[in-house]
Amino acid sequence: MTSLTKDTLDWLLDSDPALRWQVQRDLIAASEDEWQATRARIATEGYGAAILAHQAEDGQWARGSYFPARDFTDAAVIERRPDEQPWIATTWALKDLRDLGLDASALTGTAEKLDRNCLWDYDDLPYWGGEIDVCINGFTLATGAWLGADVSAIAAWFPAHRLADGGWNCEAEEGRSERSSFHSTLNAVVEMLAYERLTGDESLRDARHGGEEYLLERRLMRRLSTGEIVAPWVTDFIAPSRWQYSALAALDHFRNVSELEGTAPDPRLAEAVDAVRAARRDDGTWLQGDVHGGAVWVEIDAPKGEPSKWLTLIGTRVLDWWDAARV
Repeated sequence: MTSLTKDTLDWLLDSDPALRWQVQRDLIAASEDEWQATRARIATEGYGAAILAHQAEDGQWARGSYFPARDFTDAAVIERRPDEQPWIATTWALKDLRDLGLDASALTGTAEKLDRNCLWDYDDLPYWGGEIDVCINGFTLATGAWLGADVSAIAAWFPAHRLADGGWNCEAEEGRSERSSFHSTLNAVVEMLAYERLTGDESLRDARHGGEEYLLERRLMRRLSTGEIVAPWVTDFIAPSRWQYSALAALDHFRNVSELEGTAPDPRLAEAVDAVRAARRDDGTWLQGDVHGGAVWVEIDAPKGEPSKWLTLIGTRVLDWWDAARV
């Protein structure tokens, strides 16, 4: 059971089905029948239904793969800092739905439609064949596995493009860097883990472990060369995190690894755990950080500086997992 007070737990449970089912499963140990019943409502209520409503007949969102079509306009789209990256095209809509917990059956036929109709912004490459960006390939690998698409070409891409220091960097393919990135490496390992969970295919496990070791060597927070905190975003916890790295997002990944592989938390996570614990307020909540701007189909969490239900869910389950293992 969770360490949250009843008031904070009630606040979390009074939420969209996409969040509530995870609270039931991860924090209060509700029966599988109960949390699955809540999860089933994502397709017809709240955030999930709002995003689904914008899927076009050709399977796409906003008529684009990663970015909306240039001439796409929709009065229903919420604009936040409109000069920033939009989050409404196909890749982001599908990632949001997958992360919310939508059952893939709600998207029957989507994989086939995207195979016929969707091309990458980069060189008009076929959607399920992947791109050259590691984060994009990670999102597509896991989403393809979720929807039943053939993503074998993308799966083979990850071991072949790992850098010498163990991780990945989206700038490496264009020759701008030979060193791994915290952001790219976390996105890669998160989505490879999702792929393994969805398919049972363990062929990427060695590559994933190499990327995880890259992060662990740096205690999830520090430069290996100097020992300095890598950047302020390490402790800027935001939800949804989209692509951005944080110590909290990394810890939640390692919690998922522990669950899948039956392993104990690595001691090198301790400093990151301390940073997450230090950010928790007296009432057990976490405040929203400098969340990304850009167009969205629906707001799924609080504005900057306000208590975040998603961060409180994630932070609580991370600390509960760590503390249980220490006991």
